[in-house]
Amino acid sequence: MRIGINLFCPKCHGKFDHVQTPMGVIERCRSCGGLWFDVLEHADHKVIAKAIDTGDKELGALYNDTRDIHCPVCVNTRMLKMTDSAQTHIQFESCPGCHGRFYDAGEFADFAQLTISDVLKRVGILKK
Repeated sequence: MRIGINLFCPKCHGKFDHVQTPMGVIERCRSCGGLWFDVLEHADHKVIAKAIDTGDKELGALYNDTRDIHCPVCVNTRMLKMTDSAQTHIQFESCPGCHGRFYDAGEFADFAQLTISDVLKRVGILKK
């Protein structure tokens, strides 16, 4: 992410705070707690997901239904609704231009935690 550039949340339009982590800087919305990751940053940050995904899960769930959003970096680009293949209950948004990702509050911590039921659903033992 570009430090010093003011970016705004694609869901609630709140201002992003730059959050310094051992793996680099990510953005977290001051208002709704959503997280923005530049391309591939989400993979590096899974190990500290609970520490950085500090927003209210219930508020994040309310924003999960907000889908017609635009990338905070590629301003005129509509983000795509994505579903994680290993955890189909997790739906995030991704920019087709810069490949950044937005997770509502609580989604990233959930995404980083693969449970046994997620694995069983993936291999077809449990229904999705």
